[in-house]
Amino acid sequence: MDVFEIFDKRFSRYLIPIVFLEKLHGGMRWAEGPVYFGDQRCLIWSDLPNNRMLRWDEETGQVTIFRSPSNFSNGNTRDREGRLVTCEHRGRRVTRTELNGKITVLADSYQGKRLNSPNDVVVKSDGTVWFTDPTYGISAEYEGGKAESEIGSCNVYRFDPKSGDLQIVVDDFSRPNGLAFSPDESILYIADSGFWPNPEAPHHIRAFDVAGDRLKSSRVLAEVSPGIPDGFRVDIDGNIWTSAGDGVQCFTSGGDLIGKIHVPEKVANVCFGGPARDRLFICGFTSLYAIHLNTRGVQAP
Repeated sequence: MDVFEIFDKRFSRYLIPIVFLEKLHGGMRWAEGPVYFGDQRCLIWSDLPNNRMLRWDEETGQVTIFRSPSNFSNGNTRDREGRLVTCEHRGRRVTRTELNGKITVLADSYQGKRLNSPNDVVVKSDGTVWFTDPTYGISAEYEGGKAESEIGSCNVYRFDPKSGDLQIVVDDFSRPNGLAFSPDESILYIADSGFWPNPEAPHHIRAFDVAGDRLKSSRVLAEVSPGIPDGFRVDIDGNIWTSAGDGVQCFTSGGDLIGKIHVPEKVANVCFGGPARDRLFICGFTSLYAIHLNTRGVQAP
């Protein structure tokens, strides 16, 4: 099977005929949360059940352990000062790694109750941190540590590092998962992966209009099948490149499925990187892949 599958001619403009899917590393139990560091020319990602984070050097191709133990880290991103922001399942918290290596806790509770298991995170241009908090990390020891939810719901939060204020922005998800802003930050896309483990629950991406520190006008943008939408990223044209059971699926900002990148295993998350931000790094469950595209990811720190 070809790497690319085209459903709409609009997808063709993002493809480079001579590229191929590269396998960069293997041997993980569940790869997640890739984040690219352009100033260091490296990729950092989580190997969740192995309780570690790995680092791939773009110049040498060498993979080393970045952090172990990692508190069963999952999603990662960078803030506007270039610092690593991480969701920890076992820690049930969102942390920031300072430039000197010190770890600062950004959020670990809401109104006196511990968070479930923060899953994925994105930082807006104003410095606010938006993250999802499903119960995957407390549902089994394999993903963090089995425990009861103190909050009793799976929410999406906004944290303001300047004021220390943590607020719920969405509270009606089954299992909120990956999230990303549109290029102009007027829309926040959030995946609901409740289908796993409940086949009666959603497996779609919802879109919300951003109104300051609030979200409004919720609508389902796209149903993702096979599998579920987990992590995803947005390119400069507003297309959503999302994980799925058959690889990576590409949806327009209007919700049209225009093409797929076939990957030999289920995909958990993706991110854009490389000097031109035109290389899509793909976390399959056990392996790290990459492929060059004729588009670029939204500007990151």
